[in-house]
Amino acid sequence: MDSYKIITNTTADLPAEYIRENKLGLIYFNYIMDGVSYGKDKTLDWKEFYRLMRQEGKMPTTSQVNPEQYKEYFTEFLTENRNLLYISFSSGLSGSCGNAVLAAQELMEENGDCQILVVDSRCASMGEGLFVHKALQMQRQGKSLTETADELNALIPHLTHVFTVDDLNHLYRGGRVSRAAAIVGTIAGIKPILHVDDEGHLIPLSKVRGRKKSLNALVDYMEEKIRDYPEVNDIVFISHGDALEDAEYVKNEVERRFGIKKFMINHIGPTIGAHSGPGTIALFFEGSSR
Repeated sequence: MDSYKIITNTTADLPAEYIRENKLGLIYFNYIMDGVSYGKDKTLDWKEFYRLMRQEGKMPTTSQVNPEQYKEYFTEFLTENRNLLYISFSSGLSGSCGNAVLAAQELMEENGDCQILVVDSRCASMGEGLFVHKALQMQRQGKSLTETADELNALIPHLTHVFTVDDLNHLYRGGRVSRAAAIVGTIAGIKPILHVDDEGHLIPLSKVRGRKKSLNALVDYMEEKIRDYPEVNDIVFISHGDALEDAEYVKNEVERRFGIKKFMINHIGPTIGAHSGPGTIALFFEGSSR
């Protein structure tokens, strides 16, 4: 088996202990909250991040990783292993993946003895995290660097994301809904159900009225997508924007309906949370299609 290091980034929303235990490389996306820049060298507690959004109305901004920053990260990881597998945040949501490809190509031209493969997960949040989890499983099964990359690319159309947000105004800020829809939807208690398509873009699926119905709609979508699909969901990932109780509700519904026993639940980090807002609940699993 060839040796290679798997690298992810903070948009995968994986728990810190999971990253440490699995010796994952981690690339930090920067964001600005209340005029202060955060990233690799300076972090903000996620609870405080959501408090600033909820209670003080602070609106964070994010930035992508540029090619030079990627070169710095990859160079550091190359001191550990000359073969790298970088699982990127969706190119449908950020230009960061293209920057990673440029950096990888330059480094391989400069250093003939290294191999850096970039896989565009076309995933976000713990959907990307589940993608990384699958990569680790493949690596432990003895898959080579190229075999793992090929199998991950084949997995993309089946890595299903479905989520709901509690406040439409954050989607409006990101250009996902119109201002009028955000205002009317907020007044009427409308909760959108969205997913991530095969190209990694956020796509509205439906609208429901009320929080409880929106949470049940996530599990309904899962039922639709796994009905005719092999029993491959040994674990399901759920992420939340400081809404653990609602995440637990979705977990219990998934367990009750499908008998799945293993879950990973974690909060949505600042990079994704800046655009989805507090109260977001997202469900990730393998399905017949996205």
